[in-house]
Amino acid sequence: MYRNEKEVGSSILKFLSSHGNTLGLKREDFHFTSKLASNSSYETARRSITQSVKQCGLGYIDLFLLHSPYGGKAARLASWKAVEDAIADGEVKTGGLQELLASEPRVLPAVNQIEVHPFNTRTEITSFCQEHDIVVEAYAPLVRALRMKHPVIASLSDKYSCTPAQLLVRWSLQHGYVPLPKSATKSRIATNGSVSGFEIDGADMKQMDGLDEYLVTDWDPVDAD
Repeated sequence: MYRNEKEVGSSILKFLSSHGNTLGLKREDFHFTSKLASNSSYETARRSITQSVKQCGLGYIDLFLLHSPYGGKAARLASWKAVEDAIADGEVKTGGLQELLASEPRVLPAVNQIEVHPFNTRTEITSFCQEHDIVVEAYAPLVRALRMKHPVIASLSDKYSCTPAQLLVRWSLQHGYVPLPKSATKSRIATNGSVSGFEIDGADMKQMDGLDEYLVTDWDPVDAD
């Protein structure tokens, strides 16, 4: 979808065969994810998955996501059937969604990637996922920097001697989500991932949960047909 499968895959293979691979890592030590750009017919989706596997050159894709809930129910189900068959054929290890699939699939999604943060907690969706052992991947966990100066976020960041971004990442982790913070700055990428040195206490987690204002920074999955 992002037209970088070939570059990412070749970079992984190059590293694996290089002298820099001092730990002796193998292909199975890397988790490669790709997506279907848009829901469509079964044939189009199945062909796209096969093309993604060929482009990355890694032999298989660990996680393949349906990127959006749009296109209508029939297209969603047809696209998911293509993922199911790709799993059966060994091209894909696990399948997931970015947003919503209203059906009873043959293969249960392993992941649901949705926008989740204290300002949009999506409790109904996240609870359903956790009850059915579906991993919640939280995209936009930093609220696209729209609430970094919120009084509660600022106050708790001071309390825990962390950045607002670290606080938001930690909130996701303590809820059992897999946060996907984004940054174009190498130092911020490192900082955002350095959150093991503190834990938000229960009262503060509850206070952050209470910030929910249904803030949608991208699309809203519940608006899909």
